[in-house]
Amino acid sequence: MSATDAVTFWDGVYAARPAPDAPRPNVRLVETVTALPPGDALDLGCGGGGDALWLARRGWRVRAVDVSGVAAERLAAHARAHGLGDLVDAVRHDLRASFPEGRFDLVCAHYLHTPYDLDRASVLRAAAHALRPGGRLLVVDHGSTAPWSWDQDPDARYPSPQEVAADLALDPATWRVERAEAPRRTATGPGGRTAEVVDHVLLVRRRTH
Repeated sequence: MSATDAVTFWDGVYAARPAPDAPRPNVRLVETVTALPPGDALDLGCGGGGDALWLARRGWRVRAVDVSGVAAERLAAHARAHGLGDLVDAVRHDLRASFPEGRFDLVCAHYLHTPYDLDRASVLRAAAHALRPGGRLLVVDHGSTAPWSWDQDPDARYPSPQEVAADLALDPATWRVERAEAPRRTATGPGGRTAEVVDHVLLVRRRTH
């Protein structure tokens, strides 16, 4: 499948969703980052933009990327409207072709799932290498299928956080797994629908020595 197909698909997904007035951050980001001092963050697959905006409001400088130009443009508009334009750099970026340049104190990848070819392990490995010493990589994947998800494949299998970490094959002398869990939560979807879902949470920190 071509890059054009992926862009068309994800542009269609976001164009079909009403742009929220106040996009919400992901729960796992909030619980992980609230106590951290602000720095430079990279948001992979920024989607609706709730994570990038939340980080910017807390003083983080955020580079937010998504394969969908619709998603990136909406986020840029939100950031400008809320006086955060100087802190949020939202751009369309195809992670299948390249990885954003820079060094970061935080890289987050929430629900970076796609029906199109993507070497996720390579992307997340590059994210770990883009961390400054002491920086953290937060990977949050679906561990179950929400009833409103675009992917309703009954045979879908969600790798565990431990499996994701093993696929990254990071040198434990340089990176340390700080969290690998599968917590449950009540999620709210379109129209206020709720359902219990499972998150697969992996938090990796680059050592300072």
